[in-house]
Amino acid sequence: MTTPRINPGSTIGVLGGGQLGRMFAMAARRLGYRVHTLAPEHDTPTGQIADVEVVASYDDVDRVRAFAREVQVVTFEFENVPAAAAAAAAEVTFVRPSGAALEVAQHRIREKRFLTQHGLPVAPFAEVRTEDDLRAAVHAIGRPSVLKTAALGYDGKGQVAITEGVDPIEAWGQLGRAECVLEAFVDLEREISVIGARGVDGATSFFEPFDNTHRHHILDVTVCPADVPANVAFDAIEITRTVLEQLEYVGILCIEFFVTRAGKLLVNELAPRPHNSGHLTFDACRTSQFEQQVRAICGFPLGGTDLLQPAAMVNLLGDLWADGEPNWAAALAMPDVKLHLYGKASPRPGRKMGHLTVMAPTATHAKERALAARRLLVSGHAVRALQ
Repeated sequence: MTTPRINPGSTIGVLGGGQLGRMFAMAARRLGYRVHTLAPEHDTPTGQIADVEVVASYDDVDRVRAFAREVQVVTFEFENVPAAAAAAAAEVTFVRPSGAALEVAQHRIREKRFLTQHGLPVAPFAEVRTEDDLRAAVHAIGRPSVLKTAALGYDGKGQVAITEGVDPIEAWGQLGRAECVLEAFVDLEREISVIGARGVDGATSFFEPFDNTHRHHILDVTVCPADVPANVAFDAIEITRTVLEQLEYVGILCIEFFVTRAGKLLVNELAPRPHNSGHLTFDACRTSQFEQQVRAICGFPLGGTDLLQPAAMVNLLGDLWADGEPNWAAALAMPDVKLHLYGKASPRPGRKMGHLTVMAPTATHAKERALAARRLLVSGHAVRALQ
């Protein structure tokens, strides 16, 4: 049976209220859709753009079910939506990606089992549920290694390094003795990501790999195209294709990769949603990751993903507000700078408040311009040498 398209004028439901949902809602509304969002907070970044904002817990399956009845398809703005909420929504409408795909991607143990079962490369790891498991894992994996919670970890949260002199049991206690994985330390050359989409008809498309730099475990700078050999870029896209097909995925998926100094590609983790590294697609690609998500979940042909010009994105964290309101005029005096703010009222250190994107003839030039613009936010001094 052919699945009917969800035409413009219909309503899309988003579980989650953050900036990813905000940019998705912008893309959806431009295409003529209405957007409803459900999140535990009021006046969320997504809610500011949506037609309807429902304030409810994701654990309140009755509210989730009622929310789903008012929309024609439900999608996700972040991956840590309880499986029960996804199942409740699926009782009454389409859920894309499926709750089954979400269940794999939101749990590191299930995720790593899935990847190894399909022959995809990951760092050596061991599952940890007991003290005996942990001792055996440290013996097998060695030091240095990283202990990560199986669920709810992001931006470096929910993990601790196991190095010489660190008591693994005490380190596990810092993580609340939660279910974990112990991963071998990777001799890292760089981190890249690939964002792919799969439509209702099984068609796939991919943005070219993004080159990512983190600071304090939070994405700081993304550059596209990534500075990796052609074979590494090809392999990363093919791994993403395999994951999309094996999960029978519908929607947008990001895979974060490690590239070792030996040139080996390893899957770090899956993100079953748009991704921070793909923010630059809003300005720099023929179709943004957010429009692609709309197209995929509504049953339309996928858009072109070609990069219009090399680009760089820099995150704007709450730290920039430490001495007062950033100097927006100084950064926007650079005519090639695109400013995206997320509507968050309370800046705090480490909180993602927005980003800047710059397109330029080369990726290096774009990165230099984006970093210069961010410096202007706190200094206000012109960077004429780069103009």
